[in-house]
Amino acid sequence: MVWFVRRVGISLMLLLVVTSLVFMSIRMVPGDPVELLLSSEGNAPDPESVAAMRERLGLDRPIYEQYADTMLRFVRFDFGKSLISGSPIGRDIALRFPRTLELVALGSLVSLLIGVPAGVAAALRRGGIFDRVAFAITAFVQSIPVFVKGTIFVLVFSQILRLVPAGGYVEFSNDPIRHLMLVLMPSLTIGIGFAGTLFRITRASTLEVIPLDYVRTARAKGVTQQRIIVRHILRNSLMPVITVFALHVGSLLSGTVLTEAVFNYPGLSGMLVTAVNSRDYPAVTAILAVTSASFILINLVVDMLYGLLDPRVRR
Repeated sequence: MVWFVRRVGISLMLLLVVTSLVFMSIRMVPGDPVELLLSSEGNAPDPESVAAMRERLGLDRPIYEQYADTMLRFVRFDFGKSLISGSPIGRDIALRFPRTLELVALGSLVSLLIGVPAGVAAALRRGGIFDRVAFAITAFVQSIPVFVKGTIFVLVFSQILRLVPAGGYVEFSNDPIRHLMLVLMPSLTIGIGFAGTLFRITRASTLEVIPLDYVRTARAKGVTQQRIIVRHILRNSLMPVITVFALHVGSLLSGTVLTEAVFNYPGLSGMLVTAVNSRDYPAVTAILAVTSASFILINLVVDMLYGLLDPRVRR
C-alpha cells in the first residue's frame, strides 16, 4: 500500500512539473495571440485595440498570477475558453480526445495481436523460415514513414479496391459500420509500424528466457509445451514488452498528428496544431496537460503491473 501511495504521489508531482513547463514554454513562442486575433488581411491592429484585448483576456497580468489562476482552474477541471474561438476548451477536448484514444487503442491492439504472438513464435523457431521472413517484413514495415503507409493504404484500399472510405469521421451512434470502416485504416497505419517493434522486443526477451533453469526443469518434469510457453516463458518475458508498449502508447497520444492529417481524422492532435499556430495559450496548455496526464497515468498502471508480475518490485 505504501508503495502504491508513493507511486501516485510521484506521478502527481511529475504532472505538476510537466504542466508548469508547458505553461512557460508556450509563452516563449514568438508571436502575440492578440495581434494574430485582431489582424485582418495582413494589416497590423492599432495598439489601443491590442491593449484592450489583452486586458479583457487577462494577458496583461503578471505571469505568476496567470500561472496560479491556470493551476487552480486545472484542479477544478476548468480549462477556460479559447482565445481564438471563445469556445470552452474542456468541451472541445471532451469531444476530440475520445476519438484519439479510440485510434490509439485500436492501433495498440493491432500491434499486440501481431507483434507479441509473432515474436514468441519466431523465438521458438529461431533461425527458421518463419523467423527470417518475419524479421525481414518487420524491418521493411518499420522503415516506411507513417504518412507514407497511410497514403499507401488510401491508394490501395480506397482508390483501387474501394473497400473503405478514404478518410473522415462519423459518430458510432450515427452509423456503426461506417464508423468502424473510417477508423480501420488509421488504426492499421499506427499499429502495423509498432507491431514490428513489439515483435523484436518479444523475440529478444523470449530468447533470454528459454534457456533458463526453470524452463528446462519444467520440460524435464514433462510439462506440456503449451503450458511452458504460457506459464513460464511468456509471463517472464513480458516485462520489457510492457515497458516498451506503455511508452509507445503514451507517445501516440500526442504523436498521431500525421495519421490524423492523412485521413482527415478530427482528433486531439489536429486541435493541438491549430492552437499552436494561433498561439492559443489556454488551449495548448490544456491539451498538453491532458495528454501528459494520460501518459503519466499509463506509466502508473505499468508500475502496478510490474508489482503484480514481479513482487520483488514492490520491495
